[in-house]
Amino acid sequence: MFDLAQSPIVIPFFDPVTATITYVVHAGPGSACAIVDPVLDYDPKSGRTSTESADRVIAYVRENSLTVQWLLETHAHADHMSSAPYLKSQLGGKIAIGEHIRTVQGVFRKVFNLGDTLAADGSEFDHLFKDNESFEVGAIGAHAMHVPGHTPADLAYQIGDAVFVGDTMFMPDVGSARCDFPGGDAHTLYRSARRLLSLPGETRLFMCHDYPPESREPRFETTVEEERRGNIHLNDSVSEESFVAMRTARDRTLAMPNLILPSIQVNIRAGRMPEPEDNGTRYLKIPLNAL
Repeated sequence: MFDLAQSPIVIPFFDPVTATITYVVHAGPGSACAIVDPVLDYDPKSGRTSTESADRVIAYVRENSLTVQWLLETHAHADHMSSAPYLKSQLGGKIAIGEHIRTVQGVFRKVFNLGDTLAADGSEFDHLFKDNESFEVGAIGAHAMHVPGHTPADLAYQIGDAVFVGDTMFMPDVGSARCDFPGGDAHTLYRSARRLLSLPGETRLFMCHDYPPESREPRFETTVEEERRGNIHLNDSVSEESFVAMRTARDRTLAMPNLILPSIQVNIRAGRMPEPEDNGTRYLKIPLNAL
């Protein structure tokens, strides 16, 4: 299924505020492209959004005469808002995520009491990928891999020899993502990680985030071989039982992400904001004592 002979160009755009990397994936100037996990800038103190990060992506796409085919979300992020609708309005493309987003929507529709304002059937997205579903980015073969554990809906996207792993794992010296969000599970995350680490050793892996130690600058690319050898949580010597014990204990010490309440409300709607109220202003909800 993996064609390692196809090696797309992968351009990262790092957002230092949320430690998120947006990727543009393509075969060269004039080709089709996919944009993975695009960021919308948001100031929680003022409630203002801006498109500075997305505009850098737009400038790159236009400078290289790329045609946006896909706007790919690995999951409903809890640490940043998606700029997919804005990018679609400027560049085109289909907004896509995994079909299990319906589960996440169902949970958070209740948390935020969204009622009929959210169908919770995934219809906010242009396409819902099934596990192992094949697709293309121009002439580059690709497929979706369901890798739950961090959330029930996480997907990894394989495009040629590049895999965009979402929050399934991080750089080797950072380890793995938390599993204590609704529907998360450490056993499931371990098995999802092993699925990714069963790919050929030279397969390129691209992280959704990097939280580097002070000794290095942010990095986003590694390989299956490097992760199997050196990931501090998920290397080949780590058993499922020891991983689950570590992950469960660690997750008990973690605070909620700073932007989880605004981000989830927006991202389960495929990055779209709530409709304006009768004064023309859009509002996000802050549920008290709910999470």
